Amino acid sequence: MPKMNMEKKKKAAEKRKKLKQHAAPKGEPESETEPKKKKQNLQATKEEEELTEEERRKLERKLKKERKKKEKQLMREAGISMKKAEPKKPSGSELALAYLTSWSENPGEWKFQKTRQTWLLLHMYDKEKVPDKYFTILLDYLQGLQGGARDITVQKAEAFMKELDGSDAEDPNLLEKCERIRQVLQLLS
Repeated sequence: MPKMNMEKKKKAAEKRKKLKQHAAPKGEPESETEPKKKKQNLQATKEEEELTEEERRKLERKLKKERKKKEKQLMREAGISMKKAEPKKPSGSELALAYLTSWSENPGEWKFQKTRQTWLLLHMYDKEKVPDKYFTILLDYLQGLQGGARDITVQKAEAFMKELDGSDAEDPNLLEKCERIRQVLQLLS
């Protein structure tokens, strides 16, 4: 029995050493408060012997958190930014065009996505957002359009046509938009 207690104490002492090594930032000069800290650590080590494993884990996490906080503070003082580069998220147009491509190339793996369809229906007349290459695929996609989406798309296309017929602008972008609207109306009417 006494051997087991000695072994436990040795293991606990080794763990405390490791914790202390990790808690003390490397390369920091000792300050005047170090002796006070050492006395506090000695008192803490006596208390640690009585800690359960869960309490020890909590203490380790707390020490790790404090260490990271100190590291961040040192980095901030040195003027070094620690911000992580976030991966670029694909834009709505990229996602919608990928959705359309998936529909045409992999119909077995394709899955309906309301937000992608909505984006396509809102921007289908804009040549910059939906290039000609994708517009032909979109026309095929629109053939299968059902229900309220089909009705609303026809109503909006008719409203756009009336609006464009009222204006006699010779803007090439408006002419391209008008041509796309005609194609959609012919397809869905």
